[in-house]
Amino acid sequence: MAVDWGARRIGLALSDPTRTIASPLRVIEHQSRALDAAAIVQLANENEVSLILMGVTYDDQNDLTPSGRSAIRLAEAIHAQGGPEVRAVDEAHSTRTARQSRLEMGLPRGKRKGHFDAIAAVLFLQTYLDNNQ
Repeated sequence: MAVDWGARRIGLALSDPTRTIASPLRVIEHQSRALDAAAIVQLANENEVSLILMGVTYDDQNDLTPSGRSAIRLAEAIHAQGGPEVRAVDEAHSTRTARQSRLEMGLPRGKRKGHFDAIAAVLFLQTYLDNNQ
């Protein structure tokens, strides 16, 4: 499972059982760190997830950005609630790439809203799957 943390929404993606293909799972609205972590742990348990990839962002000096630090705190909350192992991965502009791909598909603005987060999670989950076969 991949988690793309955002201040308003959290995108989730899931791999198939063979760990070959990543697909969007859902987008959850951010409520609080504890409630977000509980929702993610519940979804992870329902989908028999053994590893969560938490997308984090870095600045030009390779230090965590404020958003990256928030994502790390969410990862810690997931771990504290008994969730599966959580690994931080560089999401490297995945939301921007997801937004651009939706624009290139020609989708109307109303159909693009809110879906970037799950697509962003798919992008870095698929990269992880491709690199760890």
